[in-house]
Amino acid sequence: MSTLSLRLPDSLHRKVRQLAEGDDISINQFIATAVAEKAAALLTVEYLEERGRRGNAKLFDRVVARVPDVPPLPGDELPQTRRQAEKAPKPTSRARSRVRTKSRSRVARHET
Repeated sequence: MSTLSLRLPDSLHRKVRQLAEGDDISINQFIATAVAEKAAALLTVEYLEERGRRGNAKLFDRVVARVPDVPPLPGDELPQTRRQAEKAPKPTSRARSRVRTKSRSRVARHET
């Protein structure tokens, strides 16, 4: 186990303390769990992006063509309106945030 010194704004520290107390865990355990959850999310996105790059569209089409053309089971239907589909959370990607950061730094360089 390693030690990490962390600086938090007082307001965030208070909120973390409250949340940890509410879960009856230490602040250390709360932060370790939060970091683990964030890392897992980012690693999942990276894995899915890599897996998508390795995908084979022709093979996918062959597999999907074998699926019988029958109505979905109750509860498996697609949303009826587009608005319902738009409410689904959008995946986030570190790659997108890196692009935005690079774009902002380019703009900042050109403004000076």
